[in-house]
Amino acid sequence: MIPLFPLNTILFPDGRLALQVFEVRYLDMIKKCIANGEEFGIVPLAQGDEVRKPGQHEALCSVGTLARVVEWTAPLPGLMQITCLGTQRFRIETATQLPHGLWMAEITRLPDDLAIPIPNDQQDVANALGSLIRTLQQRGVTGAQMPMQPPYRLDDSGWVANRWCELLQLDMVQKELLLAQENPVLRLELVQDALTENGLLN
Repeated sequence: MIPLFPLNTILFPDGRLALQVFEVRYLDMIKKCIANGEEFGIVPLAQGDEVRKPGQHEALCSVGTLARVVEWTAPLPGLMQITCLGTQRFRIETATQLPHGLWMAEITRLPDDLAIPIPNDQQDVANALGSLIRTLQQRGVTGAQMPMQPPYRLDDSGWVANRWCELLQLDMVQKELLLAQENPVLRLELVQDALTENGLLN
């Protein structure tokens, strides 16, 4: 079983996510994961809030992404600031909430995306991401501040789709569907539709 960190956001493989951790259930979990070099699961919340409240019911989406802590600091007692890296998607088979609020789950790991070149029909999606990266670089945004980290695999369908999935303001149902989509080219096509609807493609 793996511990889960339910959030109102979503992480994709190769994505980075900065978190502030202050709830006891997650502080203990993160400290153990760092000490043992273990991963935890980031899963979207279908219902409920990130911070536990009396009488609140949390419901989890069925898919998530394993995450590994790559940077951490503890600026104050009871507060950790971490950066985690998404590694592999998974599907929840069963999930149980422990008395102190931490969720534990039995999972099935989903296969990694195949490395598939960008189809000609979706080249504009990769071009738009490349343009965004260049614009941020020209503005002096440092590597650590970039919303995506190198290597920039702008020729890879899954990588390009995943970075747009993290950047786009989509509702959680849409993001969960994108995360669950096992064909990276189909995921890229869905991203292209979303970009077109938002007027972000020429």
